Amino acid sequence: MLNDNSDKTDRLVCFFDSGIGGLNLMYNCYKRCVDCNFAYFADNYNMPYGSKPPEEVLKTVDGYFERIALLKPAVAVVACNTVTAECICFLREKYPFPIVGIQPAVKPAVKSSKKCIVLATPATIKSQAVRELVRQYGEGKTELVPCENLAAYIENNIFDMVEEEVISMLPPAECDGVVLGCTHYTYVSDIISRFYNCSVYDGTEGTTNQICKILGKSDHHGFLSKETAFYGGNCIKNAKIFDFLKQNINFCKF
Repeated sequence: MLNDNSDKTDRLVCFFDSGIGGLNLMYNCYKRCVDCNFAYFADNYNMPYGSKPPEEVLKTVDGYFERIALLKPAVAVVACNTVTAECICFLREKYPFPIVGIQPAVKPAVKSSKKCIVLATPATIKSQAVRELVRQYGEGKTELVPCENLAAYIENNIFDMVEEEVISMLPPAECDGVVLGCTHYTYVSDIISRFYNCSVYDGTEGTTNQICKILGKSDHHGFLSKETAFYGGNCIKNAKIFDFLKQNINFCKF
């Protein structure tokens, strides 16, 4: 069990995702936030959230955030695009600690592309928040494309994914830039890039920058030993994937 964040050199960053998708984001922060501990909350057994009613998602997520609040985090991270789109306003109003959400990286994508697609779960595609994001920053050249089953496939087959099976779930589209609108898709970003023959963008770097900005500069230098804890869902699986990420293991079989 992790301690509270009373010491500035022992700050706690909590992550929530419906499943394994947010582990990539947590690893990115793990590399950069040298004086923090980390806690990962997941709901693996009830994902995907992309096909659930918004009120059901909100009730579930709020239950997890009540547990997160007990740990008194320095910052909490919503590492799920669907939850960010549907719940983050409610969470920020209810809880006193900073809450960072992840969004599709539309802004950097349109700077380098003539036509972009945002590949995401149906719920994310339908959300007002994502539609407004595309309207505001998509420059009229960004299309929302739903991907029905890919997140669940990645979640359930992470240790035995096959490129041909991933490709079978990718919808056809003409584009020169793909924005990943689901953190699960990061595990197969290379396959997505090859399939659409273009660059792929995700919100990991931008979200990490925001987390680091909230935490402020560290007095420490170098890579310090950190504590990482896992709660909810399939903790053994999530911890194993996180260890694999630290070893730069590729989850796909070619």
